Amino acid sequence: MYQTWMRYFTPSPVHHRLGLVCLGVGLQRGALPTVGPRAIDHHVAVVISTGHGWFRHRSGPPVPVTAPALLWITPGVEHHYAPDPDDGWDEGFVDFTGAATTAYTELGYIDPDRPVTPLRDSAAARGIITRVARAARIGNPLLEVETSAAVHELLVTLRRSRADTGGDGSPVLDALARDAFLPLAVAEHAARHGMTLAELRAAVRRAAGCSPKDYLLGIRLGRAKELLAATDLPVSAVARRVGYHDPAYFSRLFTRRVGVAPIRFRAQQHHTVPGGWSDRVPHPDHPPTIAPD
Repeated sequence: MYQTWMRYFTPSPVHHRLGLVCLGVGLQRGALPTVGPRAIDHHVAVVISTGHGWFRHRSGPPVPVTAPALLWITPGVEHHYAPDPDDGWDEGFVDFTGAATTAYTELGYIDPDRPVTPLRDSAAARGIITRVARAARIGNPLLEVETSAAVHELLVTLRRSRADTGGDGSPVLDALARDAFLPLAVAEHAARHGMTLAELRAAVRRAAGCSPKDYLLGIRLGRAKELLAATDLPVSAVARRVGYHDPAYFSRLFTRRVGVAPIRFRAQQHHTVPGGWSDRVPHPDHPPTIAPD
């Protein structure tokens, strides 16, 4: 015996320009029928909350699936799976497609090479799938946009929930962030943390979906923007504070990555910040206040 509920959508061309669109959602439990073998033309994230079963990818052998787990179904790839015929499992799935899937795959949020991905916990992902199911009510005028936003959130949540990553971040990323403003090459960062360059690249790619150089650059340019917007420091001083001793090189790099020169960015964004700039994230219920002069 099993229980199943599902609904499918057909987003319009303008909704496809959102980058990701939701094509369907389902919530099922019990000794569900075997799926496949089949291949489909879009992505599906299947979140297994309880139970166990098996998954076959292409023509490979069946791989055991034990909850909590994520099954990645990717376009054009034959797959075949089923829960245990006696105990079944509890699953939620979201079908989606869009141009943004390419970037999410490059960043490691969608991982076709790991069609069965163990999760530390499925509750957060299951909560998002349930929200998609609620949004799927007949007559919801926000259906396509609401479910599109939920797919983006689901991909981030699934990445955070993977069993091979810590929910509170990566020690490697924490160490790089701590040393980001030191004038060090990537190889020097690797040596500083007792790693080879290849090991550092693999660890950062696995945790952040990008290279160590891009990860460090994002932190440096983010801080440079804050200093340009909130202080009157010369550009050369901003460059030094974020790890660049050559102001001309910093300006070229900033212009290439941000799209405007540092001086132009300051003219667009500059704000005087009484009391100085804070790195502390404000509590949403207690926004920061500025005392009157």
